Amino acid sequence: MTLPCRERGRARSRAKISRDTLSIQSLLTWAKLQAKASRGKGTEAVDTRFWLIQAFNGISYGALLFLVGSGLSLIFGVMRIVNLSHGSYFLLGGYVALSVIWTTGSWLLAIPVAAVTVALIGLVMERVFLRPLGFDPLRQVLLTVGFAFLFQQAALDIWTGNPFDINPPAALTQTIVVGGLHLPLYRIFMIGVALFIGLTLWLVMEKTRLGATIRATVDDAEMARGVGIDTSYISMLIFALGAFLAALGGVIGGAFLGVYPGLDFEMLPIAFAVVIIGGMGSLGGAAIGALIVGLADNFGKALLPEVSYFTLYAPMALILAVKPTGLFGRE
Repeated sequence: MTLPCRERGRARSRAKISRDTLSIQSLLTWAKLQAKASRGKGTEAVDTRFWLIQAFNGISYGALLFLVGSGLSLIFGVMRIVNLSHGSYFLLGGYVALSVIWTTGSWLLAIPVAAVTVALIGLVMERVFLRPLGFDPLRQVLLTVGFAFLFQQAALDIWTGNPFDINPPAALTQTIVVGGLHLPLYRIFMIGVALFIGLTLWLVMEKTRLGATIRATVDDAEMARGVGIDTSYISMLIFALGAFLAALGGVIGGAFLGVYPGLDFEMLPIAFAVVIIGGMGSLGGAAIGALIVGLADNFGKALLPEVSYFTLYAPMALILAVKPTGLFGRE
């Protein structure tokens, strides 16, 4: 199994960070240890390193899912909109980043430009199309589904249907060795970005006046309007923030997953699994949900590939049966 992986790895750019459950380096290390174990030596080392690598990969994937799921959770918590075009923001973020990289050659510049551009698209969508609909769930679902297909077709027309990779700087394509484990530096970068975004959002939500108004709107929008909070402005801000975070995930995930047609509809149900597990409108719930889904997805593909989709969505079904509002959701 390792030889085909190595052949594909050589054919691709060195900057491509695989989403496989084991990195190439980790596969080689694991294979060597397995060979030793087959001779009666090193079995415990194989088991320990295998589980540690899977846990690390699951956490890094969960970090990416947090960027997508946190915005979706806040959008529903504040606006009560089930935004089925949220996966499109993820895809558009990757494509806009590619355009910036092709034009300027700067990966660092592509991150803010793509995120802000998609945030502006989300802002216009909320102001012009969603706001006039009011709170009719059926109309919201139909409109957001329509936009999802519209964005998908626009991406095909502009960027073609070819798959692309976003190549990060060479410094992030290296690996570091920790305790004998080869850990891709880009995965560590993903975890760091998620921690930074999560901490920033928590500080804003818990320590600022703006955060207090957002929490009040999430808890009871009608009461918030009654005390003078401009819930329309809060809704606009949160929708743009959700689009910003999804696009940021698209840029970062472009080196991890690639950028290709259909990626939006692949990420959407996974993002909803994160939100449903954690609870709508809960930032902490989105973090826990992303971690659970990331670990379940990674261990499922590594241990039970035939039923990996079951292992991914089984925690969601179980939590819904026990606590329909999610782990941190409110009635």
